[in-house]
Amino acid sequence: MIKNLIFDLGDVILDIDIPRAAINFGKLSGKTTAEVAALFEKHRVFRQLETGLLTADAFRDYLRALLECPHLDNAAVDMAWNSLLLDAPPARLALIKELSQRYRVFLLSNTSSIHIAEVNEIISRTSGVEKLHDLFEITFLSYEMGLMKPDPAIYLRVLEEGGMLAEETLFLDDNAHNIKSAQSLGIQTIHVQKPTTILEYLAAF
Repeated sequence: MIKNLIFDLGDVILDIDIPRAAINFGKLSGKTTAEVAALFEKHRVFRQLETGLLTADAFRDYLRALLECPHLDNAAVDMAWNSLLLDAPPARLALIKELSQRYRVFLLSNTSSIHIAEVNEIISRTSGVEKLHDLFEITFLSYEMGLMKPDPAIYLRVLEEGGMLAEETLFLDDNAHNIKSAQSLGIQTIHVQKPTTILEYLAAF
């Protein structure tokens, strides 16, 4: 019997378009999108920020150096970084609220403080929910935990801190590697794949 629901954020609750960040940093720096994407990959930019190895301010400085753009102000960096965040359809947020009446609901996201601040703005504008924390019993955020999916350690910590049993827990994520890792620990899963959304996957809940 499922008692606990753990939701990923990007492309599960909030629509995202990851290449947009490289595109917009390319426009700011004069580099091609491919060059920016290669730099992000080589220097593991997402991982450094989303595991808390870099603070938000250190990340901004790091990007200015990496892109050779010392003139970029913090607002420009944040705007380009947040451009990959699209919208949070109100129906998905309403579903999570409704499910929280019958299940324990949690969030587990590979993310950063810069993105979370923008996500809170997006959901506030579109649904009136002030912040992500208002939707979930606990929000597990990679940059606060020092761990990222698909590391099995992050799931074990979530189960422990949430007081959950793996077999009573359903995890929804759009990334196949994250799903496989959770499954290896006995967690039940739904691999969310566009164009199907959580509205359809959870219609019977």
